[in-house]
Amino acid sequence: MANFDDTVVGAVEKVIPSVVNISEVKLMRDAYLRVHPIPGVGSGFIITENGYILTNAHVVLGSNEIKVALDDGRVFSGEIRGLDSILDLAVLKIEASGLPVPEIARKNNLKIGQMAIAIGSPLGLVGGPTITAGVISALNRSIQTEVTFMEGLIQTDAAINPGNSGGPLINSSGVVIGINSAIIPFAQGIGFAIPIQSAMWAAEQLIEHGEIVRPWIGVNAVDVNPKLVAYYNLPTEKGVVVTNVIPRSEADRSGIEVADILIRMDDTDINNVRDLIKVLGKHKVGDIVTMEFFRGPQKVRLKTVLEAAPTARQPAMAR
Repeated sequence: MANFDDTVVGAVEKVIPSVVNISEVKLMRDAYLRVHPIPGVGSGFIITENGYILTNAHVVLGSNEIKVALDDGRVFSGEIRGLDSILDLAVLKIEASGLPVPEIARKNNLKIGQMAIAIGSPLGLVGGPTITAGVISALNRSIQTEVTFMEGLIQTDAAINPGNSGGPLINSSGVVIGINSAIIPFAQGIGFAIPIQSAMWAAEQLIEHGEIVRPWIGVNAVDVNPKLVAYYNLPTEKGVVVTNVIPRSEADRSGIEVADILIRMDDTDINNVRDLIKVLGKHKVGDIVTMEFFRGPQKVRLKTVLEAAPTARQPAMAR
């Protein structure tokens, strides 16, 4: 037990100085369309010495005012530098320098059963951050949230308390391995974290562009389903039907047509839109991909260049 205590305490002491409390005010309308300020709290952690902070998008989305409290007691105004609801990640900036930055795991070499420690600053409680310890229960989990489908998550039984969202998940050496992101309501001992490698990649994108630049084919599409198969006598029961080709896009120039059914990209079968999103997530803008379609009863193979997907930009600053 003494060894367990020493391990947890030692790991936590390395990271706590970089954990922050995020308090924010959102403007909400009631049933009579009157606007009311609603306070909220969450967690985050410093990722650069000059004041960039990583947290969850849902912690700050829609915020009118953000305050960031450091472990040393200082409080700063925070600005949203980038936000992505799909990955549930956001980057804040405070005007400070020489800040403590935790060690970040470079490789995702996690194993089920290894220690996991969740750190957060929930509810702005006196006494600083809270700590919960457990193990990694599972890897590569997928969950459906209210706004997105999240994949590749770390599942842990380290309790993720309300307000812990955005805080770091660390290993027994005090190295950040994930960012606490979600809990399943009414389930005990089930929490999820985004692997830190994915989160830091996203953070770099958000800092540089203010958004995640994702690859895109340049078409709109829907899943093949039994009704479509029966009505149009489709030659396949799986795949993705192209419903629109964006004019003058790379897809248009490549010869993709409306009603083409995408069934394969590179070496991966495409059974539905979710499969397509997974494959695109492994590529970057500018990559050339080979696709196989049904065009009527015939199969055709085409190549196209992946473009940057259009996005609805979030405000660069929360006031």
